[in-house]
Amino acid sequence: MKGLSGREAEESVTDSAGHGAGEDMTDLDDLAAVAALAARHGIAVEVATLRFVEAGLDYRVAFAESAGGESWVLRIPRRPGMAAKIAAESRVLDFVGPRLPAAVPDWRVREADLIAYPLLPGRPGLTVDDTTGETHWHFDRESEDYARSLGRLIAALHAIDVDEAAAAGVPAMTVAEVRAEWRDHLRRVEEAFPTSAALRDRWRAWLTDDGLWPERRTLTHGELYPAHLLLGPDHDGAASASEGAAPVVLSVLDWTTARVGDPAIDFMYHHMISPGTFDLLVETYREAGGVVPERLAERCAALLAAGPINYGVYALETGDPSHAEAARAQLNP
Repeated sequence: MKGLSGREAEESVTDSAGHGAGEDMTDLDDLAAVAALAARHGIAVEVATLRFVEAGLDYRVAFAESAGGESWVLRIPRRPGMAAKIAAESRVLDFVGPRLPAAVPDWRVREADLIAYPLLPGRPGLTVDDTTGETHWHFDRESEDYARSLGRLIAALHAIDVDEAAAAGVPAMTVAEVRAEWRDHLRRVEEAFPTSAALRDRWRAWLTDDGLWPERRTLTHGELYPAHLLLGPDHDGAASASEGAAPVVLSVLDWTTARVGDPAIDFMYHHMISPGTFDLLVETYREAGGVVPERLAERCAALLAAGPINYGVYALETGDPSHAEAARAQLNP
């Protein structure tokens, strides 16, 4: 994969369990159908400029130009029954947009068959090749500038009033409900799939350790990792992040997992991907006013280790045999 402007951002997105692209569906009839779909919602795009990205579990994504030269992102639900998810993410975006130092998608179309918004500034930190599944990094993962920028972003997100978020329709859980939901998810997964004894023991130990659960709740994104972060230089006219400029977070994509809940979840991917700057990220967060959770590194590791539980639940909810097969492999390796 090459060239990576904000246009490529959503193509990089694999789900949190690490699954990537589906089959290529970029034949001319398909392109014309998507252009017609956009036109029905008032967006006239040029068929010749349309390009699909098949990565992502819930949506197909296309990038296109209008006749006037505007760049658009088109998200097309992969299955029926997505209206509630779309409405929930729409409420999140309307709420967080004016409250963050980074840009978020400005949905101009938010319907059951199409979401559309203007292309956001920045370049993705991570992309995944649609054909080979190969991961491509487009910045220095241990960049101190990136760690500081992300730390400030998380602090701003976590400073948002949780009661205001809940009143605006953002999904919200109490501290006790966060833990109870994980316990229920583990029960559902164990009932549906063979699960290794070692994983079950680890997860049950996590569920019973009071020190690994939140003392307070915050508004969280849920999947803050470089595929969902569009990066750029910290001043106009500099080289792109992938060309060596100091990368800072300009835009944040994919708010489908946003909720009021455990603040540790917004640190876990940095803990995994950029361990050398994890302490710097946390210190920047603290300096920006964030309240650092106790045993944060341990909590990040525990949340990452619990990823197969979430993927198992996703497989059950979608009923997709391919996801069920992948979940079995993760739950009983």
